[in-house]
Amino acid sequence: MKVIAYSYTEPLLEAAPAPEIWGQEVDRIYQDLGGRQQLQQLLKDCQTEPVKYLLIQRFEELGDTLQQVCLHLAQLETLGVEIIVQAETEPQNRKNLLQILAELQRSQHSRSIRKGHARNRIKSRIPPGKAPYGYRRGKERYTIDRSAAPAVKDFFEHFLIYGSLRGSVRYLAKKYSKKISVSTGRRWLTNPAYRGDLEYQNGQVISNTHVPIISREEAAQVDRLLRRNRQLSPRAASAPRSLAGLAICSECRSPMTVAKVTSYRKDKEYLYLRPINCPKQPKCSGLSYEEILQLTIKRICEDLPQAVAGLQMPDMNGIKAGIGRAIGSKQEILEQLPALIESGILDTETAELRAYKIRTEIAEMQTQLAQLPPVNLRETVQTVSLPQFWLDLSESERRFYFREFISKIEIIRENITVKVQIIFIF
Repeated sequence: MKVIAYSYTEPLLEAAPAPEIWGQEVDRIYQDLGGRQQLQQLLKDCQTEPVKYLLIQRFEELGDTLQQVCLHLAQLETLGVEIIVQAETEPQNRKNLLQILAELQRSQHSRSIRKGHARNRIKSRIPPGKAPYGYRRGKERYTIDRSAAPAVKDFFEHFLIYGSLRGSVRYLAKKYSKKISVSTGRRWLTNPAYRGDLEYQNGQVISNTHVPIISREEAAQVDRLLRRNRQLSPRAASAPRSLAGLAICSECRSPMTVAKVTSYRKDKEYLYLRPINCPKQPKCSGLSYEEILQLTIKRICEDLPQAVAGLQMPDMNGIKAGIGRAIGSKQEILEQLPALIESGILDTETAELRAYKIRTEIAEMQTQLAQLPPVNLRETVQTVSLPQFWLDLSESERRFYFREFISKIEIIRENITVKVQIIFIF
């Protein structure tokens, strides 16, 4: 007597199973992808050749509706075929017909909902749920909410300037009376919707589905700031001074904070760097912020060219050009799909599925492109090795560039003199 197996796969939801899933040798495997042609062939073959066992993963694979499943079960029972269900999620008591039918009904309903969501995903339609703040739900796309979008745009611009998530949250509450939590602000910064993309529940991202609030360049800069801030304490990440979060005392190994001192009844203020948690007695004294800043700039101008010269760096321009060409070739394939549908080479459903996969691949390549350094380091070092370059920058701009190049600044005390040693990121 023969042992056969049958599996049904919905291409929108899952991949076809491997033959090894049955755990034993079978005489023949019937496999359907989106249709039921092989199931009908199975029923015809069972009428001409005796079959002892039919292996399936779930009862729901025998039909798209509960009525179809019951009909096919009845046909197989009439033909004397014993069905073995292998999925662990099936009811343990096979004799309890009511339990099996209830499980089938729930499973079919869930599958129907998932298929509907998958079809919307293939067509790049917006997922269910409330639109992100700054957008409204359109018929198939998000549309800009002109009353809320300026606040979101301002939030991103403030973060790009100051690099402080908490500061941007406070700025939003003060200027627009829009109160959000820090965790919500972090979700805003990483939400693909603000970049013109859609992210679905399966984690896949489709690019260029609606009008973005921030540009690709701004989004890449946001990602770099977030990655860089993860290495700093929250207070240091939001501190306005350029040396904050970078300076460390070489003697006590304590990070150093920026302290401000003002003279009595005078407007002038003095800035110092002092250890946060110095275990020594007496504690390491504070140092002039301006003095350490000048030493840092001098050391950068002297050490950075030598550090970069010894690096084995890939050709970033070539890598970016290669990714750009790959994205362009994917775009060309997308443009060819309508012509393939008109000529009958592809049906609409297959073309939509292919377009969906291409768009997810494009989104992944755009993510890779955004993660690359924004500039060629060898070309940039010629400019940043000039002292005047650093002196012409504001503290916020200087902080941005410091954190692009520097991991930490060790302050070394030698009797009455002070030296700095720079540890670069690369």
